[in-house]
Amino acid sequence: MILYIAEKPSLARAIAAGLPSPQKKHDGYIQLPNGDRVTWCIGHLLELAEPQDYAPHYKQWSMDHLPIIPTDWQWKAKPNTKKQLSMVRKLLKEATQIVHAGDPDREGQLLVDEVLHYAKVPKYKLEATQRLLVSDLTPNAVKKALKSLRSNKEFAALSRSALARSRADWLFGINLTRAYTVKGRQAGYQGVLSVGRVQTPILGLVVRRDLERENFLPKEYYQVSAQLVGEGISPFNAMWQPSDACAPYQDENGRVLSKALAHNVARRITDKPATVTNYQTTPKKQAPPLPYNLSSLQIDAAKAFSMSAQKVLDVCQALYERHQMITYPRSDCRYLPTEQLSQAPGIVQSLQKLPFSFQQAAQNADTAQKSKAWNDKQVGAHHAIIPTSQSSGYSKLSSDERKIFELIARQYLIQFFPHYEYLATKVSIEIKGGLFTARGNTIKKEGWKQLMPSSKKEEPNLPLLREGQLLHCIQGEVLDKVTTPPDAFTDATLLAAMTGISRFVLDKEIKAILKDTDGLGTEATRAGIIELLFKRGFLVRNGKQINATATGRALIEALPDSTSVPDMTAKWEAMLNDISLGNESYKHFMDELCLNLNSLIETAKTGKMGSFANLPAPKSKKVAYRKKRGKTGSRTTSTKPSKVKAT
Repeated sequence: MILYIAEKPSLARAIAAGLPSPQKKHDGYIQLPNGDRVTWCIGHLLELAEPQDYAPHYKQWSMDHLPIIPTDWQWKAKPNTKKQLSMVRKLLKEATQIVHAGDPDREGQLLVDEVLHYAKVPKYKLEATQRLLVSDLTPNAVKKALKSLRSNKEFAALSRSALARSRADWLFGINLTRAYTVKGRQAGYQGVLSVGRVQTPILGLVVRRDLERENFLPKEYYQVSAQLVGEGISPFNAMWQPSDACAPYQDENGRVLSKALAHNVARRITDKPATVTNYQTTPKKQAPPLPYNLSSLQIDAAKAFSMSAQKVLDVCQALYERHQMITYPRSDCRYLPTEQLSQAPGIVQSLQKLPFSFQQAAQNADTAQKSKAWNDKQVGAHHAIIPTSQSSGYSKLSSDERKIFELIARQYLIQFFPHYEYLATKVSIEIKGGLFTARGNTIKKEGWKQLMPSSKKEEPNLPLLREGQLLHCIQGEVLDKVTTPPDAFTDATLLAAMTGISRFVLDKEIKAILKDTDGLGTEATRAGIIELLFKRGFLVRNGKQINATATGRALIEALPDSTSVPDMTAKWEAMLNDISLGNESYKHFMDELCLNLNSLIETAKTGKMGSFANLPAPKSKKVAYRKKRGKTGSRTTSTKPSKVKAT
């Protein structure tokens, strides 16, 4: 008997729909005509054991117990899914062949693998286990995937990476949360102070940005604009470029601080002749942006619709599971396999019939054109998020579902449009011995940009000129400027910070080993981490802005910098990715993490918590740290009624 183990019931139903009928539905599995069966997990059926499961005295939160580092890691059944776990274990004993059908990512890989090992499946069965990768729940796509099974052993490194991530989160979450909660109690604060390997550096980013904004001192500076005209050309403006002689009146960034100097320049150039000294036009092309992965979709949705990352993920799950209109949404990949090109004409044709705001432009999509998105070398277990051929349900979508689907559809359609072509122009002009410059773009071919909102299009803004051409400055104008603080974080910019964390890393050696795409957390966990910080009272929304609360600030102040800056976590995220690729060892990662954890606990024992003395108590005086585990295996804390014992 072949046993297919899906990650969740919806995937199990989709797999069953691609297999022979008639079928019988049982409690916990679906039986096929030949006796094969399709069963499912419900997210994680297992969770890492709690400290008190290793030793009863760990139930009490005490600094004397820390750090808690298991030598023989244990799993335990989740209380609310014990029944389904029992069914899966029973079916595993009866199966002669196993097909692993977890979601096509590292957590989906671990989710089923951990059940196989917990059930003590014999080695010979594990060796023969096959892997089914389903990124599209439509029947034709599932049938195609069923014909392309691979050995589950190929994905062992992916599973090790997820396991290392899960245990790292456990170690940080359990030990540092206990340490700082106990220290907080000693200072008079009665809440849980949760600390995490990923969440705390994210909180640190927000706290530091808030402080930078509050401590920012605005500085006035001045620019001079020349309003230029000429025979047969449209008026345009050019900006003054101060000479070296003006250096005493400029700041370190070259901004002119002298109002008198700026006004003197404006007076000197008003109603004076001007000469074009240099005119350069460079033809340029811009390729269509790649299809979405989850983070890039969340960022664009936050900008366009002010949607939170979690909202976007929830909408995507509905589009994938309920409507089957998009492919697997928790993808970190922005490329497509070349075999997908054969499906493109059908998908494009169905999209062209939908009432998008860009419907007219969509008719120009040419599936004979191939963008750089199709690249087998860049595709791992899953590919970019794209529409499926199942578009008939568009009319049933909610408003939010339509918004997200249209973004995904447009990003896919632009892969079948030519490059955007334009002339990048720079002109230098001399007026009364001073240098003025202007830059602009002139569109040659709109290409893929014809599908984009008009506000995002580049408009022509410079006339055609030639070197030596005479112009006239009709007016010199002083522009009063004031330096502004950095913007507060929003959903879009905080996600962008998490996905491109190297910009915020301080250590040059760590920054050097990171790629631009290295980030904190995974595609599946980032939204949850941000929302978690809100639920724990560390972050608050003020309109679109995301700010830290007094509690969030106090926690970052109390913690050592190494926990609240992204340097080490970013390095470890890169190591986790290398583990998944087989380029790094699980042992090396865990050894380095445990060594660092020991040092952090010693620092916590002598840390100062004075900032918590005057903070208000949480709403409930009965708080406790407990573990939740969803699909991603990330650790969370909760304030469920139950006393915390602290010494």
